[in-house]
Amino acid sequence: MLSILKDCPIVQNCYVVPNLEEACQQFHDIYGIGPFIGGGEAALEGHVYRGHAVDPISIKGVFVQSGDLNVELVEVLSDGPCAFTDLYPGKIGGFHHVAVFCDDYEAQRDALVAAGYPVASEFTVPFGAQICYIDTRPLLGHFIELYPEHEIIRDMYARTRTEAENWPKNEGHQGDLIRPW
Repeated sequence: MLSILKDCPIVQNCYVVPNLEEACQQFHDIYGIGPFIGGGEAALEGHVYRGHAVDPISIKGVFVQSGDLNVELVEVLSDGPCAFTDLYPGKIGGFHHVAVFCDDYEAQRDALVAAGYPVASEFTVPFGAQICYIDTRPLLGHFIELYPEHEIIRDMYARTRTEAENWPKNEGHQGDLIRPW
């Protein structure tokens, strides 16, 4: 397990939140970060939960940059089983996963499974990339999200960083705290 992700640095921390808009305001108030990019609803299609095809996951989510770290906030809108509700059933939340990019998504996913860490949820995002959450709770207390190398995902990260760098830090930001993709 220790060498499976050695070339895949953590690029993101994600929190499941009960209310996305309130969480954005709280993170801004506490850390002074912004703007939050996204906020629209999305369906994570082709969802396979612990080896079984299930309903898509419906979420609202945002990315925000805090120094070199990307932070994602996710509000789960659907009720079906998924990696999000494995850790936080109902309308509670907290730290959920770290994300890493993989040069070989399938090989690294399969190596984690072979090491005893199952895929909890795997799905296709609206622009076509396949992503999964590996259940590393026994080892780390949270999940690992595996990203394939994908231009749109990298562009989302770059946009989040650029917007944060150009965002005036000492203003109220009531109107533009959450910016759509």
